[in-house]
Amino acid sequence: MAIITIYQGASGSGEELAQELADSLGYDCVDREVLVEASLRYGIPEAQLNHILERAPNWWQRFLADLKPYRLALQAAFCEIIQAQDRHGIVYHGHLGHELVPHFKHVVRVLLTAPMESRIEQIRARFPQFNMEAARRYIEEVDKARSRRLVALFGADWRDTSRYDLVLNVGRMSVAAAKRLIVETVNLQDFQPTPASKQIFDDFALATRVRAILAFASDVPRSRLDIKATQGRVAVNGTIPSWASEDNLVAKIKQISGVKAVQADIVSLPMMSESEWP
Repeated sequence: MAIITIYQGASGSGEELAQELADSLGYDCVDREVLVEASLRYGIPEAQLNHILERAPNWWQRFLADLKPYRLALQAAFCEIIQAQDRHGIVYHGHLGHELVPHFKHVVRVLLTAPMESRIEQIRARFPQFNMEAARRYIEEVDKARSRRLVALFGADWRDTSRYDLVLNVGRMSVAAAKRLIVETVNLQDFQPTPASKQIFDDFALATRVRAILAFASDVPRSRLDIKATQGRVAVNGTIPSWASEDNLVAKIKQISGVKAVQADIVSLPMMSESEWP
């Protein structure tokens, strides 16, 4: 099983490539809509999620709104999708996939790029009403918006090529050629899953699921907690306000699917009301 993520700016044939790649490998092709649907199960209001994914948060909005819970929900949902397709592997085509899971051994991150002239032609083919200048402005605005969104959610810039395993200039090659290069990369020994890499992923998925559920739980206080998972055993360390119950927190975690045991080392901080907790 491999996890392939494909990112492309505002143009191109990334969706077509993702589907052909999935068909060739016998993988499942996953897009943003599937991710959003899975994320909603963590209790995110759909309107709020769409606002975060579709609009670029302004710098003052990032100070007023904590985006961490939404990042956790997206990551947990992505892990859930991957685990549901464990025997097949997945190809994800979207604007967030390459940041949703760490750079595990069996994750292949692909960036599709092309000269501006090629991107303008592709946008004009999609939007015939655009002249060349309008198409260029559209590309620049979308690229900037996605860059701000990724920085706000993950502190990362999609234009940083070091974050990818494969960068393909699709302005100089066909979809078939790009597919062949990705398939050859996926089949390299460097990217083959191992029992160790699968376990590391499973531990990350469980810890992220716990963090996401707690982040949106109305009966759990906002707390400074470090959560780690190892083969179903969850370790929770950190602080909670004195008015909160450690027993309730541990009981909540034990109810989460995949949790086999919970070890807690939690300190209650006095002199804080719920309204004062950061």
